[in-house]
Amino acid sequence: MTTTSAQPRFEDIAAAREVLSGITLETPLLRSRVLSERIGGPVYLKCENLQRTGSFKARGAYLRISRLSEAERARGVIAASAGNHAQGVAFAASLLGTKATVVMPEGAPLPKIEATRHYGAEIVLHGSAMEQALARAKELAAEQGLVFIHPFDHPDVVTGQGTVGLEIVEQCPGVRTIVIPVGGGGLAAGVALAAKGATPSVRVIGSQAEACAAFPASFAAGHPVTVVPGPTMADGIAVARPGDLTFEILASCADRVVTVTEESLSRALLVCLERSKQLVEPAGAAAVAALLEHPRAMEPPVVAVLSGGNIDPLLLAKVLRRGLAAAGRYLTFRCRLPDRPGALATLLTEVAGLGANVLDVAHERLTPGLLVDEVEVLLQVETRGPSHCDSVIRRLRESGYKLLFS
Repeated sequence: MTTTSAQPRFEDIAAAREVLSGITLETPLLRSRVLSERIGGPVYLKCENLQRTGSFKARGAYLRISRLSEAERARGVIAASAGNHAQGVAFAASLLGTKATVVMPEGAPLPKIEATRHYGAEIVLHGSAMEQALARAKELAAEQGLVFIHPFDHPDVVTGQGTVGLEIVEQCPGVRTIVIPVGGGGLAAGVALAAKGATPSVRVIGSQAEACAAFPASFAAGHPVTVVPGPTMADGIAVARPGDLTFEILASCADRVVTVTEESLSRALLVCLERSKQLVEPAGAAAVAALLEHPRAMEPPVVAVLSGGNIDPLLLAKVLRRGLAAAGRYLTFRCRLPDRPGALATLLTEVAGLGANVLDVAHERLTPGLLVDEVEVLLQVETRGPSHCDSVIRRLRESGYKLLFS
C-alpha cells in the first residue's frame, strides 16, 4: 500500500490535487457583504457545501481509497459516520470499483442514510452514538478483512482535505485569516499545512461547538484528551477526542481554536441562507459562527470555510426558527388578561396594529398566582428585528399590559 509520510507535507498536498483533478470540484469563493461589514474588511466564503456529496469529505476519502493496493480494494472498505464521511467514502468507493460498508448510528438523519445508500454503500445501523458505530465498524473490519477508512486521523485523509487550502490561497492571494470548522481536525490540519506552506504569515483559526470542544482542552493539556460531549446541533463536528495526527499538526500550525454557542451556530446558518443564499448544515456554518461571535480575532481579508451542506429538512426548520429568534425576529411573551369576552381580541388587534404578525396563541387558566377572573396568554409573534421587538414591548406596556418573559 502506498501512503504519505507520517505527517503530510506541502508537496504531498500539491500532488494530491493532481489525483483529485476531475474527481472533486474546485468550489467557488464568494464575498459576503454582511460579514465584511461586521469584520471591517473583506470576508469570503469557501463553499465546500457545493462540493460533490455536499461536503469536503469526498476529497480525503477518494485520496485514501485511491492509494490502497488492488488486494485491499478487492476486500472492500468500511467507515463509521453520521453522514458526510459516509457519503464521501461511498462516492469514492463507487468510482474506484470497491465495495463500501458504512456503519451509522441508529439515529442518523434519514436523508444522509439514503444518500449514502444511493452511492452504493451497504448501510449498517448500530448504536445510539458515533462511538458505538465506530467500535462496530472496527469489529467488522477485523472480522471481514475490510480496510477501515478513518474520518480524519490518517495522512492521506488530511492530505486530501488540504487541497481546500491550496484553492483558498490561489483564489484569495492576499488572505490573512482562514477560519475552519473543527471536529476531529482533518480539514483544519490539511488546510493549515497547505495554507501556511504557501503563505507562512496566514493565520489559521479553528471553530468548535462549545458543547463538544475537545481541541481547546487538548491544547491546554498538551496532548489529545477526551471530553464529555453535550448536546449540539452541529453533529458533524461533535467529536469527543482529536486525532493524534491532527492534534500534532494543529498544535504547531493553528493560531487559535475558538468555541461557538448554539445560538451563534443558528444565527450563522440563517446568515448563510438569507444573505449569501448558501444552504449549510450547522457544523458547516461553524466558521461563520466564529466570525459573528469573535469578530475581533479575525484580520481581513478573511476566508471562512462552509464545510458542508447536508442538512435534514426537519432540522433545518428547527434551526431556522432558533436563528430567527436569536436575530430578534421572533418575540415570545406572556400576558395576563381579564377573563372576559373581547379581552384577547383587543390585545391581538393592538399587536397587529404595531405591525407584528401573531404566529401562535395559547391560553392558560391554571397558572399559579392567577386570580379567578384572570387568564394568562402566551403569544409568539413575528417581528422585523430587535428594534421592532423593543417597540412592540414598549407600546404594549404603555397601553397597560403586563408582559412576562421566560
